[in-house]
Amino acid sequence: MYQCPYPHLFSPITLGKQVFRNRIFASPISGRSLDSLNRPTAECVAFYEEKARGGAASVCLGECCVDSEYGLYGEHMVRADDPRNHHAFNMLTTGITRHGSVASAELSHAGLYSHEAHRRGGIVYGPVDGITAGGEEYREMPESMIEKTIARYADAAAFMKSCGFGMVTVHMGHGWGMSQFLSSKVNTRRDRWGGTLENRCRLPVAVLDAIRKRVGPGFPIEVRLSGSEVTPMGYDLDEGIAIAKMLDGHCDLLHVSAGHHERPEVFCVTHPSIFSEDSCNVTYAAAIKPHVKVPVATVGAHCDPALMEEIIASGKADVIEIARALLADPELPKKARAGKTEEIRPCLRCLTCFSHLITNGQIYCAVNPVIGRELENRCLPPAKESKTVLIAGGGIGGMQAAITCADRGHKVILCEKSGHLGGALTCEEAVPFKKKIAAYLDYQRRQIEKRPIELRLNTIVTPELAESIQPDVLLAALGARPVVPPITGLDGKNVLTAEFAYRHAEQVGQQVVVLGGGLVGVELALYLAGAGRAVTIVEMLPMLNNGGNILHQNALDVELNARKVRLSLGTRVLSVSEQGVTGSRDGCEQFFPADTVICAMGQRPLREEAEALRFCAPEFYVVGDCVAPKNILQATAMADAIAKNI
Repeated sequence: MYQCPYPHLFSPITLGKQVFRNRIFASPISGRSLDSLNRPTAECVAFYEEKARGGAASVCLGECCVDSEYGLYGEHMVRADDPRNHHAFNMLTTGITRHGSVASAELSHAGLYSHEAHRRGGIVYGPVDGITAGGEEYREMPESMIEKTIARYADAAAFMKSCGFGMVTVHMGHGWGMSQFLSSKVNTRRDRWGGTLENRCRLPVAVLDAIRKRVGPGFPIEVRLSGSEVTPMGYDLDEGIAIAKMLDGHCDLLHVSAGHHERPEVFCVTHPSIFSEDSCNVTYAAAIKPHVKVPVATVGAHCDPALMEEIIASGKADVIEIARALLADPELPKKARAGKTEEIRPCLRCLTCFSHLITNGQIYCAVNPVIGRELENRCLPPAKESKTVLIAGGGIGGMQAAITCADRGHKVILCEKSGHLGGALTCEEAVPFKKKIAAYLDYQRRQIEKRPIELRLNTIVTPELAESIQPDVLLAALGARPVVPPITGLDGKNVLTAEFAYRHAEQVGQQVVVLGGGLVGVELALYLAGAGRAVTIVEMLPMLNNGGNILHQNALDVELNARKVRLSLGTRVLSVSEQGVTGSRDGCEQFFPADTVICAMGQRPLREEAEALRFCAPEFYVVGDCVAPKNILQATAMADAIAKNI
C-alpha cells in the first residue's frame, strides 16, 4: 500500500453535505480574460481549470460583485448579479468540477471602496459618512439600502448555485464592505447596525442567514475574514476572535486571512512578500480556531507541503488556502501527494502576478510561462521536426529555453561561460530574503539534469564552436553587464559593482552609498542594511524604479523604512572620491560620506556579442537581457515562446 507522506493534508473534509477530496483549496483570485460584458471566456475557464487538474480540492473564482450598481471596486470585475453570465459561469464550473474539484464563487461588495460607482457619478455607501484617502465621498448606508444589500448577497449566492458552483465564499475581510461594518474603527453608527459588537455583526450575520435560506441546508458557505487588520486604523486579533465567535454557526468554514487590502502599510501582510516566512499568517487561524466550532482555513504564503501537513496535523487549521503557489505550480497538490516535492516549482513571492493583473489586466507568473496562456499551451502541437539547438548562456532565459526545447523533442546543447547555471541571479542566492530565488534556480537546474540536455559549463559560444557543432538553431541568451557611466572617481578602489557586493559583503564598509534606485540597487541596499550597514540610495529620478512591479515596490518601501535606508531622490551624481559621493539636487551640491560606493546604475545588453553569432545557424534568436534588460517574467516568457516556435 502506498504511504502518503502527508496523510492529514490529503484526507477529505466534508463541509455541509459537500465532500472535498483534500485540504488544499485554491483561494480566490480575481477573474480576468473577461469579455466586454465581464463574462468569463474560454481563456478564463482554462486558467481556473488548471488548478482543478492539478489536484486542488476547491477552486474559487474571486471578487464576484453582488451589486454592480453600488458595490463595484473596478470596472473589470465579474458580476454575480448579471443573469447574462449564466452560460459562461456554467462553462467555468464544468471546467472545474469535471476534474473532481468543487467550484466556489467569492461574493464581494466594496462598500466605501466602490470606486467604479463613484466614477459613474453614483452614490457610494459605507457604514457612516466619510471621505476616502483618494478624496471620494461616501454616504452612510440607510436601512433600506442595507436590506437591499442583504437581498443582493442572497440572490447572488442562489444564482451562483444555479450555475454549478458547489460553494460560495462571502468576502468579509481585507477592508471590503462587510468588514467595514464589522470594524469598530470604521462602523461608529448609533443605530442597530453599528456601535456594539453585536450590532456591528448584525449585517454580516443577516447576509449569511439570508444566503442559507436561499441555497438551502447542506450547501457550504465559506466566510473570508481578517483575523486582525494589523493596523491601528483597523481591528486587532482580540476583536477578530470576538467577530469569529459571532459568525460561528452561520457558516461552514471560516477562512482566516489578515490585513487590509486598501492600506499600503499592511498590504504585504495580506499578500506576504519575499520578506515573509512561509505560512506566516497561520497564527491568526490558530488563535481563532479554539474559539469556534466550524472548521477553520488558513491563507498566506503556504508553499511547503511538510509545513502544511504540520498545520493540519497539529490542529492549527483544517484547510490550507493557496493562491500564488498554485500559479507557480498548479500541480503542487498532485506532486505533494506523490511525494515529489522536489518537482514542485517554487513561488518567488515576488508579486509579479498580482502587479501585472493591476497594471495590465492579466495574470502572468514569473516562473511559470503557462499561466495566462493555459489554453494555447493545452493545444500546442508537437514540433514538426527535431532540431539541434545550441543555446549560448545559462541564465534564466537560457535555462528555460533549454527545458522547453528539450520537452519539444529537440536535441539541446546548453553552454554557459561560467562554472554554474543561473546567470546574474546566482550572486543573490545567499541573501536571506532571496531564498526563493535560490530555490527556483535549484529547481531549474534539476529540470535540466533530468532531461537529455548536453550541458557544457565553462564554455563560451564562438563562431568557431558553432561551426564545429553545426546547429539548426542558435539561441543567444548572453545577458547584460553593469553600466559604468563616465563619472569622475567611479573607477576608484572603494567603488564596487552590485554583483561583487552581493558575493563579498564582508568587504563592504560600514557607511555605504548605493548609486541607482532600481530593483538591483534597492534590494542590495536592504541586504546591506540588514547586515548592519548604514546605507543611502542616490537616484537621479524623482522616484525609485520598480521595474513595473508596483506591489513589490510596496513591500520594498515598507522594508526601506523598517531598515532605515536613507533616500536621496532627484539627485545627480557629480563625482566619487575615497571619502564619498558628491551630488546635485535642485541646483544645490550635497555630499554623502561613504566607506564604500556601489554602482547599480543599470545594465548594458550584450548585443554586440550576440550579433557575432547571428549567422552561425540557419535559425537565430536572441532572448532576455541581451535584447534589453528584462525581469524574470519577461525572460522566462520570451524564452518559452521562442522555444515553442522552433
